[in-house]
Amino acid sequence: MVQVQIGDAKGDFPRETTFADVVETLAPQKRKTALGVEVDKKSYDLNRPLSVAVDATGERLALSAVEASRTTAIIATVLTFEDEAGKEIFWHSSAHALAQALKRLYPKIQLEDGPVVKNGPGYFFYDVLLEEKITEEAFEKIEAEIQKIVRENHAVKRLVMERSAAVQKFRGMGEDLKVGIIEKLAADAEISIYEQGEFADLCRGPHVPSTGKLGVFKLTTVAGAYIGGKSDNAMLQRIYAVSFPDKKLLADYFKRLEEAKKRDHRRLGNDLELFTTSEDIGPGLILWLPRGNVIKEELENWAKTTEAANGYERVTTPVVTKEKLFFTSEHLPHYMDSMFPPMQMDNENYYIKPMNCPFHHTIFGHRPRSYRELPLRLAEYGTCHRYEDSGALMGLMRVRAMQMNDAHIYCTQEQAVEEFKAVIRLHEYYYKALDIKDYHMVLSLRNPTNKKYHGDAAMWDKAEALTRQAMEESGVEFIVENDGAAFYGPKMDFQIKSSIGREFTSSTCQLDLFMPMKFDLKYVDSDGQIKRPVCIHRSPLGTHERFVGFLIEHFAGAFPVWLAPEQVRILPVGQAHLDYAFTLKTTLKDAGIRVHVEEPEESLGKRIRNAEKMKVPYMLVIGDKEVAGKIINARNYFTGEQKEFSQEEFMKTVKEEIRTKKITEIAKPSATQGTDSKK
Repeated sequence: MVQVQIGDAKGDFPRETTFADVVETLAPQKRKTALGVEVDKKSYDLNRPLSVAVDATGERLALSAVEASRTTAIIATVLTFEDEAGKEIFWHSSAHALAQALKRLYPKIQLEDGPVVKNGPGYFFYDVLLEEKITEEAFEKIEAEIQKIVRENHAVKRLVMERSAAVQKFRGMGEDLKVGIIEKLAADAEISIYEQGEFADLCRGPHVPSTGKLGVFKLTTVAGAYIGGKSDNAMLQRIYAVSFPDKKLLADYFKRLEEAKKRDHRRLGNDLELFTTSEDIGPGLILWLPRGNVIKEELENWAKTTEAANGYERVTTPVVTKEKLFFTSEHLPHYMDSMFPPMQMDNENYYIKPMNCPFHHTIFGHRPRSYRELPLRLAEYGTCHRYEDSGALMGLMRVRAMQMNDAHIYCTQEQAVEEFKAVIRLHEYYYKALDIKDYHMVLSLRNPTNKKYHGDAAMWDKAEALTRQAMEESGVEFIVENDGAAFYGPKMDFQIKSSIGREFTSSTCQLDLFMPMKFDLKYVDSDGQIKRPVCIHRSPLGTHERFVGFLIEHFAGAFPVWLAPEQVRILPVGQAHLDYAFTLKTTLKDAGIRVHVEEPEESLGKRIRNAEKMKVPYMLVIGDKEVAGKIINARNYFTGEQKEFSQEEFMKTVKEEIRTKKITEIAKPSATQGTDSKK
């Protein structure tokens, strides 16, 4: 028997009982919305038996009559569309429905793969090989066929087949691409196939129990893709789509999509004159324009001030180095594909640095160290270059040159947990100040079967134990991935989600016992013994490029006063008001406020609209009344409020917003505000 717990409900069931029957018994209120179940962070089909989850945890029941009465306990979570894992099941099942519809409408089509995607023009796609071009004009016909498949409510069945039988099955269906995939699988790989109605697909699953569990579909676009992602192969057609349980969620998605277009950092970066690129310079190499450079420098100054207050010392290291340094760190040859090619000087190879770590290790090791110096925190906004495939480059989010909020903390093992927790608190401080709420941590550990990881098991066990302890004591939620660590140590990634739903790694923190050994780093402890320090790699604000890109979308280009490239714009109504406008500009500038005078060469209404378009926090209209009274009439971009100030009051207000890094949500414009802006 197997004891299953769902929420507070528990029950004992035979091993062959399906999860669907368990849900019916223990959580009947969820049977209509259930898409699958999760046990030990692994998802399963509802129609699979409990034994698969029991066996996956390694808790097998004895077969003897005496021990058959023993009970194994598992805790299951019912997955619905509300859960991320539930969405994965829903969208992957939707990809199969899309493929089934395509097979019905285009009998000569061949299917390659249909994964779920987190970022893109859809939540899933299917790559197909077809001589006939599928155009957007065909979308309505395909969508109608998908909805027909949903209404037909085909049961979704999982089969496991021998390799030869699977090859024969797909070859008989004319699916040569699938045959090629099967033939490339490892000899001991399990070959699972999912069938629904007349349709079958090679897939690991899991899937919804029937097509009737799916909802409404919308195809979004068609793109090109090469077989296996290699340009030497034939070109496929990639059909992107989205699906949701109901029409309201679908409508909400397209509303978010429209908002995403408005907030896209590439469009806003151009409109607000923040950054640009040039083919003459090269892809992925950012040119910061004056306005964008203000944001970049404000963040950097903030980081430097914060780090100084937290005991960091600043260093500067060169952009190029002899290749020997990267052989010592073992980035060569293992990281070579992500590095720019070497250059020859003085009969030696030099590399542009892709990371700062080896340089900081060299600084630590340049002279003997004492325990009294630890923890030693070395910080640098170092410029690094990494070779990214041109197809992966995207605005500021993925680039080839970057300035990183980097630091390396060298400490004793006894200090490591507290130092790691301090780094987590530093992340939280920055995120709270910037009103970033949607984030979580991911702890990436070593997969012992993966040969990329260096160092012995004892070293990894110690590093992983220290990292996990620090993360648990921090109290911040995190998930564990048993792979994805750096080759030299476990890492903690902060995953943040922008207001348009794009999720990415903003920063990382790694606890490293490997590099201190490789660079022979030592310190003399209080007992006179020579010991190796622990190294903690950290970059709470990530790179300027990616973090500014995130903030553009986060604030929709409307930066709070302290970050705004232009904090105040003065609009003199006419020539008679210019003297006061420029006198006021000098006063504000002397107070440390970024200010610009827009001279009356165009109408006041157009200049007001220009200031709003550039999202300037404060707009000051200067007319006869303001000149006569030496006062300020200020319009707040965020609230839409218009208010009179004395010069002293206004400067005090703005300086306080800068000092406290105040963030004001943008109010929805009223009809009155809209009218005022056109005067």
